[in-house]
Amino acid sequence: MNWQADRIALVATARTLIARLAWPCLGLLVATNASLAGVLSQTDLKKVDDLRPLFANLMGDLVQTSKRPDISAVDADCVKFTIQNLVEMSQELSSFEYLITIEKELTNVGENDPTRDVVKFAVEQSTKILTSQRKKIALLPEQCARSPLGLAKAQQALQVVDTTTGILSSIRSRL
Repeated sequence: MNWQADRIALVATARTLIARLAWPCLGLLVATNASLAGVLSQTDLKKVDDLRPLFANLMGDLVQTSKRPDISAVDADCVKFTIQNLVEMSQELSSFEYLITIEKELTNVGENDPTRDVVKFAVEQSTKILTSQRKKIALLPEQCARSPLGLAKAQQALQVVDTTTGILSSIRSRL
């Protein structure tokens, strides 16, 4: 019965972390999707939609991995290091979410409308945050760089950051 209680606690922790971390990042991307629908191609819209499960799966996997009883303390610490960097990234990105969502409140935003410049600024700042956080994740502590599990989980996080950066860069180029 104790394993069931541990599993329930783990699922609750994973859901809390995913809700806390994923929604600001995904809100940013979905808001971009909604606010710039006239600018984005159908391919870009699909890419943005595909980020939701990608990020949620990453966070769930990282949380579950960090709680596994069969991994070493070093491996658990390395995975937690990656989670911590993603939390920081999510918090920084959430500050630009409102700026990106401004345009969806307006109708008929023209090509030269100042709101477009605000959205462009928010997308540019979000891209800078992603680039900065990517560097932090890539600069693993020495023990994590030697840990196959820690390194693999950091690489997974980097792939998600790179995918998100690519989509925002694509959007920024059309603004």
